[in-house]
Amino acid sequence: MSALFEVKPVDRAFYESRLRDFLPARIIDMHTHVWLSRFRAAQPRGPRRTVTWPGRVAAESPIEDLLETYRLMFPDKRVTPLIFSSVSPGGDLDAANAYISECARRHALPALIWTRPQWSAAELEARVQAGGFLGAKSYLSFADPALGVNDISIFDFLPPHQLDALDRHGWIAMLHIPRDGRLRDPVNLEQMREIERRWPGVRLIIAHVGRAYCPEDVGNAFEALAETRRLSFDISANTNARVFAQLIRAVGPRRILFGSDLPILRMRTRRVCEAGNYVNLVPRGLYGDVSGDSHMREVEDDEAERLTFFMYEEIDAFRRAAIETGLKREDVEAVFFGNAARLLEEVGWAGATW
Repeated sequence: MSALFEVKPVDRAFYESRLRDFLPARIIDMHTHVWLSRFRAAQPRGPRRTVTWPGRVAAESPIEDLLETYRLMFPDKRVTPLIFSSVSPGGDLDAANAYISECARRHALPALIWTRPQWSAAELEARVQAGGFLGAKSYLSFADPALGVNDISIFDFLPPHQLDALDRHGWIAMLHIPRDGRLRDPVNLEQMREIERRWPGVRLIIAHVGRAYCPEDVGNAFEALAETRRLSFDISANTNARVFAQLIRAVGPRRILFGSDLPILRMRTRRVCEAGNYVNLVPRGLYGDVSGDSHMREVEDDEAERLTFFMYEEIDAFRRAAIETGLKREDVEAVFFGNAARLLEEVGWAGATW
């Protein structure tokens, strides 16, 4: 059987020289997507609210592929993922969540349910408990289709009645914030702070450092969030060392979680920022015709040959930020393992075999 993807000499050299000794022996990946292609709608319903380039990496992400990815990328590490699905309106949400529940039981993994905002508090509670989930992953695609991209608020897809349920049980809420302003958006900032004030039992994780992929996405966000004490941030699909350094200085290393956003972190790319827009540089022809995508650009020859995995670029960016901010070895271990281990134990995950 052929390998899921090729690990080239450039990848092995990058890992050995920059990452192997930086990473702890045990890693928890708090942001991974697992799904089968049959769960997704051929034509998702509603307006397009998300970028399309991630779909070029993998048409599906069965649990076996996720676990094989860790074996190939981290041959000397033990990685435990937190898993949840990836489905848009029109897809088979029930089947997608049932698959996650089955995979979590079969492989002794922690998992989150993918939600609809229309569910009542009681329905959310029942679904979480029946599936053995530790909380919820809510996504902006399920907000009212009549809302424009910059009219969507967090509460349109993670409504207060569901936060009530998550708060009662002390469950996790994994939040991909909406709106083009990303982390700096004042509505997002106010609602993140409101969630911490009104629902102190919710373990709120802000995915992708609030989608602050470029320095221009930050604004005064970390000053505005200085009053928070419980919000956590995962670093998934982000490769900006400058943003990571700001995050470390703002909240310290005990509220930062490693996350990948697999399977898209299998992409062979290096990300750059141009006037506030992130651009993924990819080998010519590897991901089809990307000419119409403002977040993708093809490179070739020596530049293409030097590209390694998105995963490695993310971790290396955090490594550089850790050096810049003076993080100690125990701080790095907390980000990549200890913080997540503590959180999962607090929310009652019984599968821990650290």
